[in-house]
Amino acid sequence: MLSRLNALLGLIRFSHTVFALPFALVSAAIAWKDEPFRWVDLLGILMCMVFARTSAMAFNRLIDRRFDAANPRTANRHIPAGILSTSSVAWFAVMSGGLFLASTGIFLLREPPNPWPLRLGLPVLLFVLGYSYTKRFTSLSHFWLGASLMLAPVAAWIAIRGITELQTPIMLGLAVFFWVAGFDILYACQDADFDRNVGLHSVPARLGIAGALRVALACHLVMPGLLFAVTLTTTHLGPIYLVGLGLLTLLLLVQHSLVRPDDLTRVNQAFFGVNAIVSIGLFIVVVLDLLID
Repeated sequence: MLSRLNALLGLIRFSHTVFALPFALVSAAIAWKDEPFRWVDLLGILMCMVFARTSAMAFNRLIDRRFDAANPRTANRHIPAGILSTSSVAWFAVMSGGLFLASTGIFLLREPPNPWPLRLGLPVLLFVLGYSYTKRFTSLSHFWLGASLMLAPVAAWIAIRGITELQTPIMLGLAVFFWVAGFDILYACQDADFDRNVGLHSVPARLGIAGALRVALACHLVMPGLLFAVTLTTTHLGPIYLVGLGLLTLLLLVQHSLVRPDDLTRVNQAFFGVNAIVSIGLFIVVVLDLLID
């Protein structure tokens, strides 16, 4: 049973939760400056984030299993390699989706009750799951993924404060949108030839590696501007946040220095290593700034 659990966690790359979760917690931390902290809110946010992402990742592996099997880079993933069966992954995706929807009900237990997470849970889940089909019909699939993760800070804010004063989480969400789209384009450069040959759509398959890297860089140059715009929507962020934002911008530039059109060997380093530092680092900077405020 432990072996099966390890396989399922490997299937969904649980460690990659660090990409979206810190941004949800950043949004929540800012929201708590004007709203009483409730443990039930934190528990609900963590459960919804984990179960929504788990369902989406398992669903993606299920839907893409034939492409994964045909692609030498992904042929060793759990379903094509026979480590997990199609039915077990399907049940895992359904169970995680059900637990996500159930978790949205946690916010009814707080005082006063917040029904918005429960109302929005199903549309959010369907939108996130829909990403898995986008590569079949549009090169803008990276931006659908960005929009899916953009929902994290917006949803966390709504879970705490409801549909009020959404400027801050929307700015945070837009920063996530361009950040995720940019690093997903970088990651997709590895499969440009494969995608083109099998009829899948992506920016690298359409524009080539050099063109895709330029689009990814443009996305990552937009992100710091949006994060700066967050300071215009709230009075709770100050000098520490701005210093951290400068360091974050440097990290994004370092990420792009690791990948060149003729050398994709460091894509994984740029994709996971640098982006994990970006998300966790921003969370730490925001918490420090809020504590001093």
